[in-house]
Amino acid sequence: MLDRRLQLHLAAWLGQWPAGPGLHVVGSHRRARPAWDGRLRPALAVDTGRSGVLSVAPDRVAAIRALAHDVPDRLLAALPEAVGRPEFCLHDGPFRWSVAPAPLPDVGEWTASTAPGLPPWLRLFDRPVLVVRDADGTYLAGAGIKRHDAYGHELAIGTVPAARGRGLARRLVAQAARRVLDEGAVPTYLHEWDNVASARVAEAAGFPDRGWRAYGVYPR
Repeated sequence: MLDRRLQLHLAAWLGQWPAGPGLHVVGSHRRARPAWDGRLRPALAVDTGRSGVLSVAPDRVAAIRALAHDVPDRLLAALPEAVGRPEFCLHDGPFRWSVAPAPLPDVGEWTASTAPGLPPWLRLFDRPVLVVRDADGTYLAGAGIKRHDAYGHELAIGTVPAARGRGLARRLVAQAARRVLDEGAVPTYLHEWDNVASARVAEAAGFPDRGWRAYGVYPR
């Protein structure tokens, strides 16, 4: 049975869940409002392989429904222009979640996103981020939590090239996932199809590929 928190997250994030067979285009005012980082996400979709929900701004529903009969690759390619953001890019990859992260030992410390020495992407978060530093305090790896709503929190991870291959990322993901679960939400993890390294991290941290897909239109 699908975790109740995940169902509530998808309903809040997309505007409808669950859905019957096929692709359902729904309108959500969240697609016209800034997301967790202050930027728009004008199209978001989650597809289980049997059914899916594609969420767009209410004034774009009719136009997207007219495209929804097309084959998935053509629909995806047409989305940025169809939602009025041709300058935005596409995301397409597995949609992963976990209620049982791998029992890996903690490796990071929670710190303010304004702490010195952190990369710019971690400074987008308005709550503490999880960070690994070396003995002299140099940043090695970090994780942030995108709190989309009360029920679903997406994990973001990054490791500097010199620190890769040490297993830091998988341990950070598992550690951050446990915090999300403690907060009463379900942790999710998204990456592009061709990001093999990120896929390995997800699998090792307890986020299996269940055959679900997430795609959408994001700012560059």
